[in-house]
Amino acid sequence: MDERGGITVRRALELPALRGGLPEVVAGGDLLDRTVRWVHAGEVPNIASLLKGGELLLTTGIGIGSRPADQRVFVRRLAERGIAALVVELGATFPRLPAALVETARSAGLPLVQLHREVPFVSVTEEVHTEIVNGHYALLRRADEVHRQCTEALLGGGGAPRVLRILAGFAGNPVFLETADGRLLYAADGGPPGPCAEPLQLWEGLRGRPGAVPPAGSVLVDVPGGEPDGGVRARLVLLAAAGRPLPVHRMAAERAAGLLAVVLMQARQEEELAARGRGDFLTDLAEGRIAVGDAPAQARVLGFRPGGGPLLPVVMRLAGERLPAGGWALLARAVAEEPALSGLPVLVGVRPVEGRVLLLLGLRAEAERAAVADRVATALRAGAERAGL
Repeated sequence: MDERGGITVRRALELPALRGGLPEVVAGGDLLDRTVRWVHAGEVPNIASLLKGGELLLTTGIGIGSRPADQRVFVRRLAERGIAALVVELGATFPRLPAALVETARSAGLPLVQLHREVPFVSVTEEVHTEIVNGHYALLRRADEVHRQCTEALLGGGGAPRVLRILAGFAGNPVFLETADGRLLYAADGGPPGPCAEPLQLWEGLRGRPGAVPPAGSVLVDVPGGEPDGGVRARLVLLAAAGRPLPVHRMAAERAAGLLAVVLMQARQEEELAARGRGDFLTDLAEGRIAVGDAPAQARVLGFRPGGGPLLPVVMRLAGERLPAGGWALLARAVAEEPALSGLPVLVGVRPVEGRVLLLLGLRAEAERAAVADRVATALRAGAERAGL
């Protein structure tokens, strides 16, 4: 089975119906891993106009023509149409394939196969189509499995970050959740919990700048907002960084978007996601999972732009507190808006599972560390009171 839900030309030639025709590849032997989307049999000269691309074309050669010029045109048109391969059954029309046909197939990059025995084309069609349908079913099962894992993660309290990490791990590419206007909410790389250097740096270079577009093959899926007008609340971006995502990855992303839509309908979920992303970054930084040289660029992506002075990290732990829906977002906002912190470069994040609020502040000089620490402690207590704790 091909990863895109079809089968390869190579696999089609191995099936009993075609194998019984003693197939011989005479051109394009290095292109047999092309995906066969469908099988078509035809005997008319303009057969290329009836095809969409990806077909395995079966013919006895009646429509190819006897003149070399016609044979070249026939093959070139099929190659331009993007068919998977041309299979010609030898017999009354062509006891052997004409040189013009073979040479043009080689130059055009079209796999050309000749069958030395007669085979029922209907049997070939049935076998190949059965394989293709089975392949699509297998992809659906894989997408269903990812959807099940994401659903269980939500029911288990893992939240949207866990869903994004499951999707990123499945696709082998970084996944981002953005607001409808392109502001980053959360980045996942499929590795340990929390964003790592690579996805944040990729987002800054490929999504975080005006006019930036994701690389070709990336998957962008709108997360609906649930409004009557069908508005978009957020956008899921599966970036083609390590490799081009496959159709099964798009299917999984579309299903994950449906789950995320439900999550984001809850109060302040976008804010909480962004705060959790900042909390994951600060935790990774504190625990040495981010290289020193990579940290400034990642911090800029998250909105932290201190001067050249020292930094002050602070952690507040909420022992035994259980916040209502939207509570963590409200707490992070309340802390960030405290007057005691005004004028200071500050990055505020949360870690709900551990009950922590994390801050990183930029100082002008080492001498003010103690005074700023007192102001931060006051701001944290005041913010917690504003959030109802």
